[in-house]
Amino acid sequence: MKLKFAIAGLLAAASFSAMAADQSVAIIDGVGSFDSLVVGNDGVLSGGLDVLTFNGVGPGLYDVVLTISGQNLSFDAAASTLNGFKGEAYGVGKLKFFGVEATTESPFVLNLAGVANNAKAIYSGELTVAAVPEPSTYGMLLGGLGIMGFLARRKAKKA
Repeated sequence: MKLKFAIAGLLAAASFSAMAADQSVAIIDGVGSFDSLVVGNDGVLSGGLDVLTFNGVGPGLYDVVLTISGQNLSFDAAASTLNGFKGEAYGVGKLKFFGVEATTESPFVLNLAGVANNAKAIYSGELTVAAVPEPSTYGMLLGGLGIMGFLARRKAKKA
């Protein structure tokens, strides 16, 4: 029994010295949630940058909203990018990226920039993805509404 407690204590002590590392996050139903990850000697936002890779979206254009919060750190919205696109800050802890293209060969790669104020820096966030409809989608919508209007008018004349 003492051996189990000793091993648990060693594992717990080892986790206190862990630092941030790049990570891969799956997007499920349009949302990918993440937390700061600590591994090895790479601190949270060490070198001013953490790289998060988001998988699980098909090829196409997307509007992406990043919501993030943290403690003991400050984010640099102007230097943070998603697939090379700079985000636009709006509200506290929110960045939006509109018209970001994803292909099957390249997932979303978020370069999160900022500065950790001390070793206890942490963050968590959520990446919300919405597909941008193609222009033909709007044409089909308007055509369908026109047909429904025509049928409703025709039915009203018969009654």
